[in-house]
Amino acid sequence: ERVDHELRVIEEKDFAGYFVIVHDIVAFAKSQGILCQGRGSAASSAVCFALGITAIDSVYYRLPFERFISAHRDEEPDIDVDFDSDRREEVIQWVYERYGRHNAAQVANVITYRPKMAVRDAAKALGYSTGQQDAWSKQIDSWSSIVEAPDESPIPEPVVGLANQLMKSPRHLGIHSGGMILTERPIGEVCPIERARMEKRTILQWDKDACEYMGLVKFDLLGLGMLGALNQMMVMVGEDLGERWTLQSIPKEEPGVYDMLCRADSIGVFQVESRAQIGTLPRLRPRCFYDLAIEIALIRPGPIQGGAVHPYIRRATGREEVIQWVYERYGRHNAAQ
Repeated sequence: ERVDHELRVIEEKDFAGYFVIVHDIVAFAKSQGILCQGRGSAASSAVCFALGITAIDSVYYRLPFERFISAHRDEEPDIDVDFDSDRREEVIQWVYERYGRHNAAQVANVITYRPKMAVRDAAKALGYSTGQQDAWSKQIDSWSSIVEAPDESPIPEPVVGLANQLMKSPRHLGIHSGGMILTERPIGEVCPIERARMEKRTILQWDKDACEYMGLVKFDLLGLGMLGALNQMMVMVGEDLGERWTLQSIPKEEPGVYDMLCRADSIGVFQVESRAQIGTLPRLRPRCFYDLAIEIALIRPGPIQGGAVHPYIRRATGREEVIQWVYERYGRHNAAQ
């Protein structure tokens, strides 16, 4: 029933081709022994699990498909796939060969002026030496919205004035971290393209927002170093224990793993090694995969800015009753058990 529902939505929104292409890319990576894994909301799809794009059984974990694709939202599908960063280039080059260099290109990043670079280029344009350019740029705050020279700074006023005029203007194009566009007709007929400095790469002269505005679907092929570490671990397990593990067959719900997490012994562990995560792990004390999913989801801009982190931890650990909060929030005259 769940798969039928997902397939019906995918067919109604005409996304089948997108899923086929992502499956094609993932299948190639697996055939070459390149570890890969779909990330984000795609894990909520049973179809993605069935196609081998993700390793999470969304039905077992009761993940809502609508978080990924909804019949009521007018948006393109977005499946981010992580690849072993050491071998991602093999996948990118295969995509070029599989779909043709005339029909594939990577999305650009428009690099805009920030204070340090603005001062450097302004000084260069006004004829100052390289040494002066470097010295002045080092005196500038990187994250300021305008160029402000420190008090008693030797930076000439014309340099500061020109630098402020340059702020947020486009400076050059970079390559998006993993976005690729595929088209039916030659991509040069759809949007302007150019050769990248990196060998055997072609990039668009549009960024991801421009591509989305023009209705071009982006495929995200991202590099993740942790997948390389996992692959090395699997190789070592095979050599030492004679067992061949995959992302799907790695032993799950190991108590020792959760013991380490509860001690905040998570340095070097993807997703839970930040200071915020290390501070939250001993308080929330995850003991199963779903607890861990909540732990990671809590330390996000939305819950943090909404003030939801600490109340959730108090209620999850039994230090605050949820029922009592409902009474306080809605009033005893409007709530009852």
